[in-house]
Amino acid sequence: MGKKTGFLEYKRISPRERDPMERIKDWAEFSYAFTDDEAKIQSARCMDCGTPFCHTGMEINGSASGCPINNLIPEWNDLVYRGRWKDALERLLKTNNFPEFTGRVCPAPCEGSCTLAITDPPVAIKSIEQKIIDKGFEMGWIKPRIPKRRTGKKVAIIGSGPAGLAAADQLNQMGHSVTIFEKDDRPGGLLMYGIPNMKLDKRIVERRIRLLKDEGITFITNTEVGKTIPAKQIKNKFDSIVIATGAQKQRDLSIQGRDASGVYFAMDYLTRATKHLLNGEDHEWKINVHGKDVIVIGGGDTGADCVATALRQGCRNCVQFGKHPKPPATRPNHTPWPAEPDIFTVDYAHLEAKSKFGKDPRQYLIQTKEIIKNQSGHVKGVLTVETRKIMTKEGSYFEQIPGTEKIWPADYVFIAIGFTGTYPQLFEQFGVEMENHRAKIVSGKYKTNVEGIFAAGDVRRGQSLVVWAIREGREVAKEVDQYLKQSAEEIR
Repeated sequence: MGKKTGFLEYKRISPRERDPMERIKDWAEFSYAFTDDEAKIQSARCMDCGTPFCHTGMEINGSASGCPINNLIPEWNDLVYRGRWKDALERLLKTNNFPEFTGRVCPAPCEGSCTLAITDPPVAIKSIEQKIIDKGFEMGWIKPRIPKRRTGKKVAIIGSGPAGLAAADQLNQMGHSVTIFEKDDRPGGLLMYGIPNMKLDKRIVERRIRLLKDEGITFITNTEVGKTIPAKQIKNKFDSIVIATGAQKQRDLSIQGRDASGVYFAMDYLTRATKHLLNGEDHEWKINVHGKDVIVIGGGDTGADCVATALRQGCRNCVQFGKHPKPPATRPNHTPWPAEPDIFTVDYAHLEAKSKFGKDPRQYLIQTKEIIKNQSGHVKGVLTVETRKIMTKEGSYFEQIPGTEKIWPADYVFIAIGFTGTYPQLFEQFGVEMENHRAKIVSGKYKTNVEGIFAAGDVRRGQSLVVWAIREGREVAKEVDQYLKQSAEEIR
């Protein structure tokens, strides 16, 4: 695949990025796509490796290995190298409904599973994927696909995040009439409000939504099923329902001072920042940290997005706390190839913070003990203690190190420590059973205990990646289609 000796002749390059000190002055995407020639050369690095692992979509010890949607990576790498862009696009769209999303925000477990990654930097798969889909739109190759026939069956999808959109796309192309209900003012869910504009320009999301509308999908926004519309009304009107509302319940801190003003969940902060950007007005949604000290609690991608957002709002300082040790520079034993490697990386936000403040904003092995309030009840500081990770035969735990307590100045604190699952109210109205704060599946992979109701995405599997949500959406569509066919046969 690609050029047989390409991996020996060419070095990996990453897409060019805008200067960090310049890009924090706006909300535009921070990186540029490959040029045609850059993509061709990087595709040439794809080896004729015999048994490629990049598209396997497995999990090893809880870590992703290869592409969860089984992208035909070696095939479209070869086609890009040969300049057959339209053929490469067709191959890409066979498995991925929304490459313009994954090509920008996916952490690319496919690259960790690249055979070349055993000894060298992997093929730049994610960036090549983005180039293919961007070129497809640029050349006008992507047009509305209007289903040739309709089955007469109606499907309601609750939630317009990546799982809901993927399910809707698949079911619509199967000929079913699909309506998506979204509680917010714009469709897209996590893609619209959970991921900042500098990582995923909202015009990209809106372009896809327009295309889905042109293909026959109906979107109903500002409508929360179970609140705006009773669940019973949806159940009576549609032949099948897919719940794809995500893992919305954010994990909280149970510490003294948590009730201080100026303390927010990360997703609330990111949502408000994007709403302010899109609405272009200084309304009640805005949380402005200009000239303020910011603490982000949580060392993951969402926490990094909070750092980047605070920088663009002009914060005075920003620190990100993580409870885990600093990852190693090389692949550790617990994530062996072809699993996604748990190694130290510098995210876009961390590079920006280092450029502005002269140091990486991340602090490792930190436990937050207390949020300190001023006399008016607003946060003024955060008390922490350093820890060490202790490994035992039974597992691991964190031990506090005496004498390492420290108070950090803070005007705003954002909690980004993950999600515990979903809220139960909607499930209770439908009579759908839950298990471990997620939808309980009783048959197949996605069918709940209520006839005709399915669940997919984070609401079923828990907090995960956009690419896993797309996979879930594609797979639940197959089960719904089969259910609708069986229902039609029984009526006959």
